[in-house]
Amino acid sequence: MRDTAQPIYLDYNATTPIHAEVREAMLPWLGERWGNPSSGHAFGRAAAEAVAAARAEIAALIGASPEEIIFTGGGTEADNLALLGSFTEPGRLLISAVEHPAISAPAAVLRGRGWIVDVLAVAADGRVSLPEIEARLGQIAQVDLVSVITAQNETGAIQPVAELAANVRRRFPAARIHSDAAQAVGKIPVDVDALGVDLLTVVSHKLYGPAGIGALYCRGGGPLHPRLFGGGQERGLRPGTEPVALIVGFGAAAALARRTLRVEGKRQAALRELLWRRLAAAIPGIYRTIAAAHALPNTLHVCVPGVRGAEVLARAPTVAASVGSACHSDQPQAIGALGAMGVPPEIAAGALRLSLGRGTEEADVIAASDALISGWRALSTLN
Repeated sequence: MRDTAQPIYLDYNATTPIHAEVREAMLPWLGERWGNPSSGHAFGRAAAEAVAAARAEIAALIGASPEEIIFTGGGTEADNLALLGSFTEPGRLLISAVEHPAISAPAAVLRGRGWIVDVLAVAADGRVSLPEIEARLGQIAQVDLVSVITAQNETGAIQPVAELAANVRRRFPAARIHSDAAQAVGKIPVDVDALGVDLLTVVSHKLYGPAGIGALYCRGGGPLHPRLFGGGQERGLRPGTEPVALIVGFGAAAALARRTLRVEGKRQAALRELLWRRLAAAIPGIYRTIAAAHALPNTLHVCVPGVRGAEVLARAPTVAASVGSACHSDQPQAIGALGAMGVPPEIAAGALRLSLGRGTEEADVIAASDALISGWRALSTLN
């Protein structure tokens, strides 16, 4: 049961709390169990076995093999390894206009190293346009690397990664395809073969595991070129002593997600729709940016009319939510995903990202919607 002294948490896309099952799995590795997985004695072997078990759980969640999972310090590191570690010579990279900064920033680094970086526009529905991609592919002679997010971190829009990958492979069979699935894994089914990707980023703290640990799926185990150098752990691609407790927690979170994914996704989608109906009934002109069919089941992204989203949240202190991605929440929304979608700045200013989770109950949705409606009404009266 939720602590009523705390605000109602609707920011699960920023981070999730560590689940009780995950915490219990981690605790022994924060106390009576220790050891360096590289050590040959009993302590080290026990740690190595725990790391291997967690690797297998994460692989199973995305339809991969354990040897294809490389542990990293989080999603940003995994994304950087995918883009900066795939090639040693300049080539051509395609990314979407709604990528996380962990993709757009290393893409800018590659551009500075002589790469051609093409940015694929998104349509008004927040998704990359497949006809536009097909036309673009017909105009260029080479594609070496593609990176398109699985589910957009601000809006929750699910991208047509499988269709995009198929289009690219028809014309450029040797191209490597990456997807940042940090927001998607644990919320919707994600299978690397169904998506047709060579590289995929997974993040622990987005699926009720600890922060500070992530993974990069790499089809067939390579080839990748390291960005860090040291002792040779993770096949030399992420050297340094493995954080066993974090990895064990990541594995436990993956097992939890695999066991409950469909049921929990259906439950959260129903609560999301209840939240939308209540807001839409009380706030004339409220704008839903992403249709339910193309959004993460836990994510409702809206723009409230005539006011700024941040001001609505300030007037609703019992709701802990955001106006966009926690990774660039200080930027005007028209610069982010909404700007790429062509949403006018005056509408984008009213953006609210309301993301639900395992701890969200119907009573929370009702109370949160009432608070947000009251906040909007108070501001509308002033304007």
